[in-house]
This record gives sequence, C-alpha cells and structure tokens, in this order.
Amino acid sequence: MMQGTRLHKIDGEQDFVYRIFKTAGAYGTANGKDWFCTTPNGMLGNLSGHQVTEHEDGTITVSPSILTQSQHQGKTWHGYLEKGVWREC
Repeated sequence: MMQGTRLHKIDGEQDFVYRIFKTAGAYGTANGKDWFCTTPNGMLGNLSGHQVTEHEDGTITVSPSILTQSQHQGKTWHGYLEKGVWREC
C-alpha cells in the first residue's frame, strides 16, 4: 500500500496534468470533473471511465479498479485507490 498525494492546480498553471504525471501516487483534477492520476509505478491514468468519490478530507476513492498498461514500456499496474491510499490487486 502507498499513501497517495492530491495535487491542486495552481492559478495560471498550464501543465497541471504533467505535474501529476511526474509525481508517483499523485491524483488531481483541474476542473472538478476530469480526474487524472499516476500509479505507484509511475504510469499516468485518466479516470474518466471511473466513478470518483471525493471525501471531506480531500482524498478520493475510485471505482472500479484502475488498470493501466503500456505496451511501449512493457509494464502494467492494476489496483485500487481508496480514500487516497493505493493498493495493488
């Protein structure tokens, strides 16, 4: 398990998703609707096909499980993000 980090967009920031990508375990949204994450092994994920529940403490829970695959890099990650904590399947 790994504690994730929620990142917030800085006013005027143009490369918010890139900042998420550069931070393993990070997640965030620039507009309150489109969520992105970086898995603990460094793979960028777009959570548009998932249900994202935001909790009072700012953490999120994502369902169903998150699966990222990169044929180019030859790696995958499959697991859960629950109340900001990453857990691999």
